[in-house]
Amino acid sequence: MKSITINGSKREVVGKKATAALRNAGMVPCVVYGGDEPIHFQSPELSFNKLVYTPDVHTVVIELDGVKVNAILQDIQFHPVTDRILHIDFYQIFDDKEVMMEIPVRVSGNSRGVKNGGVLRIVTRKLRVKAIPKNLPDFIDADITEMKIGAKMYITAVKQDTFSILHTDNTVICQIRTSRTAVDDEEEEEEEEGAEGAEGAEGAAAPEAAPAE
Repeated sequence: MKSITINGSKREVVGKKATAALRNAGMVPCVVYGGDEPIHFQSPELSFNKLVYTPDVHTVVIELDGVKVNAILQDIQFHPVTDRILHIDFYQIFDDKEVMMEIPVRVSGNSRGVKNGGVLRIVTRKLRVKAIPKNLPDFIDADITEMKIGAKMYITAVKQDTFSILHTDNTVICQIRTSRTAVDDEEEEEEEEGAEGAEGAEGAAAPEAAPAE
């Protein structure tokens, strides 16, 4: 998984007044949990643009006065009116310990069902997975190439050995729904073959002889 580096400095003073002063100065108060003790730090709000305002997910390297802390984004609070970042919680990760994270699903391929007029409906856009940090995927690929009209793709279709998906096997990722104009290619072929057979039978039938007067 790709990583983003955020530079910050440790906070020696915490509290409402200190936090308000930080925000007025364009800084975001943050906390890293998961280690021996919580780490309070601050960083410019612009530092989080590539981490927060993107559909992609990343691990984070937090550099604090020369010390690097590996983490993932755990929670974020926005201002209800201005949407400015108010506070961010991170969770420290370690190379040998599994971590849980929500990974986006990306659909690929050209579905047979869609080509024949079906409609793709994505049911689950993110999946919660568990793995050691180096095995966390950037995204989970859902190949819909072989899906026909009416087909559903379940979690079992995207399982891998490098990470565990924390959803039940009957969780639907996507499906190809029918529409008024949709005709499955196999049904269309069967209809064409049936029509050809009927034409051949009509051609082979001999006309009845007219009765003699």
